[in-house]
Order: sequence, then structure tokens, then C-alpha cells
Amino acid sequence: MNISQIRAQFPALQQKVYGKPLVYLDNSATTQKPESVLEVLREMNGGINGNIHRAVHYLSVACTERYDKARKTIRDFINAASENEIIFTAGTTASLNLLAFSFGQTYVRPGDRVVITQTEHHSNIVPWQMMCQRMGALLEVWEMDHTGALDPKKLEQILDKPGDPPKLLAITHISNVLGIVNPLEEIIRIAHYYQVPVAVDGAQGIVHQKVDVRQMDADFYVFSGHKLYGPTGTGILYGKEKYLEEMVPWQGGGDMIESVSLEKGTTYAQLPLKFEAGTANFTGVAGLGAAVEFVQGLDNGSIEEYEKTLTEKGLQLLREIDGCTIYGMPGTYYGQVYEKIPVFSMSIEGAHPSDIAMMLDKMGIAARSGMLCAEPLLARLNLTSVLRASFALYNTVEELHFFVDSLKKVLKILR
Repeated sequence: MNISQIRAQFPALQQKVYGKPLVYLDNSATTQKPESVLEVLREMNGGINGNIHRAVHYLSVACTERYDKARKTIRDFINAASENEIIFTAGTTASLNLLAFSFGQTYVRPGDRVVITQTEHHSNIVPWQMMCQRMGALLEVWEMDHTGALDPKKLEQILDKPGDPPKLLAITHISNVLGIVNPLEEIIRIAHYYQVPVAVDGAQGIVHQKVDVRQMDADFYVFSGHKLYGPTGTGILYGKEKYLEEMVPWQGGGDMIESVSLEKGTTYAQLPLKFEAGTANFTGVAGLGAAVEFVQGLDNGSIEEYEKTLTEKGLQLLREIDGCTIYGMPGTYYGQVYEKIPVFSMSIEGAHPSDIAMMLDKMGIAARSGMLCAEPLLARLNLTSVLRASFALYNTVEELHFFVDSLKKVLKILR
């Protein structure tokens, strides 16, 4: 890939902070947007602005066409079987809350079990806790080991307990802290053997790997637009049609209805509108479609190869720093290969992550510190905070070197 040409399409990367060129390394939190996405947002906010699925006038029709086109684009992007399986939401968190409510109301009863892992982002923990509390169900945790890997034998022990199997397994594709890729196909195979459906948090996975939901055989897969070079306030819930047909709606209002009667009650629209109540973020969805088209225009194999180079080089350079512990290392665990994306969470003896991040900021480097919305994971590692540098396809090897060199300078001051 020509990284210079890619970077030139992202205006935000050309700016300076504190008089220094921006080195943006907080991509796991949110990514910057290419000009093609910004142009769609400007065009729609500045003129092509009419509520969708309602009127017959030009602006409404034009917006509806873009909204529907984005759904087709995303269906193809993840190889869903039907556009009916693509539900637009406000992001990964909204998708998981929708799923926890609708799936819970439809399938979960008092005494039932739902399984999550210890590696989850809070967005894939809290909605399930709330659902279990509401429905009188039990939340079980598949614990990770000290490396962040998940032992499939422990999963089988959970799934094979006497009584009915769990109603669902919720698991992340790639941990936003560890950056290691869970062997989803094997995990889903095991869960399906016990007739347990699987919901995948793909907020990080969709960015760094080619996702084929049918090959993966995920029952649900969710992700956000803003982590995929698209607008905030956009997201996707993919679900197998057989589940979405049975699940009750999450919210009520316009566009999700077929008929409303004060005397006879309400009947709901067909998929996918059944789960899209109210005025949709049609501007953002059009921008998300443009972001997916941008990614589709790149060579996916080249992206993964380039990110592999960044990962290997980053691990090599960070290992040279005295007292630096990196969390989430690639390798073979429990007979499964765990790959790693260029996300580096670390702690360094003698320096607090927040102090490091603040000093790096003055050098023009945007990095993250804190719990990373994964308090149980950090607690398992006996940590309260880490420093994270997360790279995207527009980051360069030169930026990686600059980050490590700057980190060394900061540590000389702090230690």
C-alpha cells in the first residue's frame, strides 16, 4: 500500500497540536475520517436533507436511496445473507443494548444462563448484567488466563453443566486492551455444538480483519461506524434472520410499525425496519456507507500484511524499554493461534500511564491511558491503568519510531 496516498485522504492527520505534527495513536477509541466520508456528510448536511421512508419529494427520495444503498454495501462487506439481517444503530453499545433487551425479552427466563468472557469491554458486560437482573437470569464468566487467552475446555465446562445450556455466549472478536484476536470460528463451533448462539462484539475486529459472518457462523455481530473511518452515532447489528424475526422490538415509534390502532393495538414492520424506530441518522448512515466503500477500495490483504509489520516492529521496539510490560502477546495458546493487531497496552515501572500520556500529548502524540472501559480485564491483570498506543492503516513506521523515541524521553524525565 502507498501509505502517503492514504494519509493524504485524511485531513485531520495534516494538523498540528502544540505546534507539532499530530501523531494520532488512539484509533481503538475512534478513527479519523477520509475526505470521501467528509464530502458525503457535507453534501447531506448542506443540501440533500430530507427524512427517509416517508415523503415522495426529491430530498426524501434521495436520502432514502443513500440509506438503502448503505445497507446493501454493508451486507456485501460482511457477507450477510440478506439486507434484512443488517440493522442500523447508534454504535456498538447501542447494538448490544438492543440485543440484550430484545433477545432477553424473547428467549431468556428466570434461572437461565448467559455467558460472557473476562476480556470484554464494558459495553459487552453491562447490558447483559442489566438483562439478567431484569429477567432473573444468571450471568456466568468465562475467565481468561494471565496471557489474556481463553481456554476452550473451561468454556465446555460452562456449557456442559447439568440442565439446559446457556441461552447465549457474548464474546469480543478482538480485545481493545490486549489486541489479540480470539479464534472465533473454533469458539463458535464449540458453542453451536451445545446449541448455544453466539454474539460477537466486533468493534475492533471489523477494522483489522476481513469479516465474513457466514463463514464465521456468528449468530450476531456488532460494530461501530466511528472506529471504521466513519461518522460517530452509527453502528450495525447483524443478526441471523431466524432470530431477528422472532425477537421483540427494542423501541417503538415511527418507521418500525406496520399499523397502529388505538383499539386493536400495533403490528410491526418487516425486517429490518422492525428494529429502527424513529427518524434514523440517515446522514451518518450514508457516511458509514462511504467509509465502508473507502475500505473496500483498499487491498484487504495488503492492509493485514502492513498491520502485521507494524505489530512486529512495535513489539520489538517496546521490548527494548527497561521495565515495560506489554499486555496481549501473539502466540499459540490451548492449541489455537492468537494473532495480534497493532494495539499496544503497557505499563512501565516508575511511571504512571496518565503522566506518560499527558507528556506525550505535548509532543504531539495522541495516546490513551486509563482502564480502557475494561475494568474486569485490568483487575485480572492486577492493574488499575495502562498506556495504550493503537495504530490504524494510515499510521506509519516512522510514527511508530517517533512514539517509542518520545516515550523514552518521557521516561527519562519521570523516572
